[in-house]
Amino acid sequence: MRPPLVIGLILAFAASAAWAQQIYRWVDDKGRVHLTDTPPPPSARGVQITKQAGNVAETAQSPFPLAQAMKDFPVMLYTSPICKEPCAQARDALNRRGVPFKEVQVWDEQSNEDLKKISGSNEVPVLVVGSSVQKGYAQSAYDSLLDSARYPRAGLLPPGTQAAPSAPEGYVSPSDRPAAPQAEPVKPAPEEKASGPYAPGAPSQRSTKK
Repeated sequence: MRPPLVIGLILAFAASAAWAQQIYRWVDDKGRVHLTDTPPPPSARGVQITKQAGNVAETAQSPFPLAQAMKDFPVMLYTSPICKEPCAQARDALNRRGVPFKEVQVWDEQSNEDLKKISGSNEVPVLVVGSSVQKGYAQSAYDSLLDSARYPRAGLLPPGTQAAPSAPEGYVSPSDRPAAPQAEPVKPAPEEKASGPYAPGAPSQRSTKK
């Protein structure tokens, strides 16, 4: 006959193995990604629910290694409203891996200056993982940076659904901007015809001796 303490430990282990916690992954109205164990607010976008077993809380599939990587090596993606295919590829690469990231649009003088301080130019996309910077999109480079930052590898997290942000307030696309005024040469003023006895074409004047 097993002692009561052993039976209690077995029951506790069985209960913990059967218990599964729901983890909510959602995006707020400012584009920030959250991982919570409570339901998100009604305004949340891209809500995903995963279950984490209580006895595997420290595996790569759990949100805890992800949360630690997000804390130590936050991910930021710099794009612009006029950047289409390369920026979409960069965004899709992060979504496929399930990596939460903040997207910053570069479009005005201030944002261009900020990006130039980070990457040395104003070309996009630019991926920043912690203090590491990758200019342009390259899948192998993205994977290398995320692996070094200890983000879970592709396939271990549910894919993200973060879409391209809407155009910043005050932004006007080049096609909608008014055409710049064209410079025109100054038209010469019409010549004024001289008058008087010495004007061109006037009868010659001869002096008369008295």
